[in-house]
Amino acid sequence: MRIAALSDVHGNLLALEAVTRDLRTASPDLVVNLGDHLSGPLQAATTADLLMSETAWVHIRGNHDRQMLEFQPDAMGMSDRAAARQLEPRHTAWLASLPSVARIGDDVFLCHGTPELDYEYLVEDVSSGFPRVAGSDELRGRVGSLTGLILCGHSHMPRFVRVDDATMVANPGSVGLPAYDDPEYRFPHAIEMGSPHARYLLLDRRGSGWDATMRLLEYDWERTARLADAGLRQAWSHALRTGYALR
Repeated sequence: MRIAALSDVHGNLLALEAVTRDLRTASPDLVVNLGDHLSGPLQAATTADLLMSETAWVHIRGNHDRQMLEFQPDAMGMSDRAAARQLEPRHTAWLASLPSVARIGDDVFLCHGTPELDYEYLVEDVSSGFPRVAGSDELRGRVGSLTGLILCGHSHMPRFVRVDDATMVANPGSVGLPAYDDPEYRFPHAIEMGSPHARYLLLDRRGSGWDATMRLLEYDWERTARLADAGLRQAWSHALRTGYALR
C-alpha cells in the first residue's frame, strides 16, 4: 500500500497544483491531507475549490481551519482573517464537514497537531526556541495508547520518527509555507526549511513497517510571494521566496 501524505497548504494554490501533478506520477493508493488548508494571504478560495474537488482524498481539519470556523473576524489572527475574507459559504461548509482526526484501517491514525490538541506539536520540542525531536518518553506521552503509523502536520517540518517498536510518527512538512516564526507561543520559536519547495511524503508499506520518501517540488514561488507582497505580508513573502523566517 502506498499513502501520499500532505499538510499545511495554507492557501498556496501553485504549490498544491505542483503536488497534484506529482501525485499522478507517484500513483498512491490513498492521499491524506492533514489540515491547515487555507489560512494566509494567498489564494484561499481557489485552493479550497481544488481541495474540495479531490473527493477521494481523506481530509482532516487543522487548528487554523477550526479557528476560521469558531472565531469572529475581529478575533482571528491576520492570516485566518485574510483567508476568511475570500471564502464563500460553500467553502466554510466544507471546512465544517471535516473531522479533526481520522483512522485508516487498524493501524494508521491521522491528526493535525497531537491526537488531542490541534494546536500543539506532536514530534517537536521548541522550548529552546529551536525545534528538536522530543524525547522518547515525551513522545509516548503525546501519542498515548496509539500504535502503528501516526501521520501529523502542524509544525511544517518533515519528520519520520520512531516512538517504539510498534509506533512511528510521520510529518510530511508543508505544501505551502516553508518557514514561519511564532512569537506568541509559550516558547517563541521559528521553523525554517531553508528552501522554498513544496513538500509532501510518500509512505510504502513493507511487511509490518513503512518506508518513507520525501518529495520536494519546484513551483513558481516568486509569483506566489508577490501575492503576499500585495497583501503587505513581508514575512510570508520572505518565507515563500527563501524557506527562511524573516529576521
